[in-house]
Amino acid sequence: MKLHELRPAEGAVKNRKRLGRGTATGQGKTSGRGQKGQNSRSGGGVRPGFEGGQMPIYRRLPKRGFTNIFKKAYSLVNVERLNIFENGAEITPEILKEKGIIRKIEKDGVKILGEGTLEVNVTVKSQKFTKSAIEKIEAAGGKVEVI
Repeated sequence: MKLHELRPAEGAVKNRKRLGRGTATGQGKTSGRGQKGQNSRSGGGVRPGFEGGQMPIYRRLPKRGFTNIFKKAYSLVNVERLNIFENGAEITPEILKEKGIIRKIEKDGVKILGEGTLEVNVTVKSQKFTKSAIEKIEAAGGKVEVI
């Protein structure tokens, strides 16, 4: 069996109801909406979360916590990920994005973390470093520059 030969099992897929196609179809005239009332009208119905006037669940439940609008957002990179570069290379956030190490440069930039070992001596330019990352980069003979 090949991917293009796959088919649903017999009787597993039902045809959709074709509404408003004449009285003989069983779904003509009112199209299954009934005679009158809010839901029979075009645009009728209630908004999402409306519970018929009862206090909705999202208003009954207590609210907790808050969002810190001053929170810093960094793209995180461990030093072991920098082993793909050659000796003497200069590493910037743009180069990390090109190489696919980070997907995007967050609003506050890139932070280098100290997880793993570093075998190459490189110059790393970034917005933020942890102490252990600085120690490992300098122990490998590299340099650290805060942008």
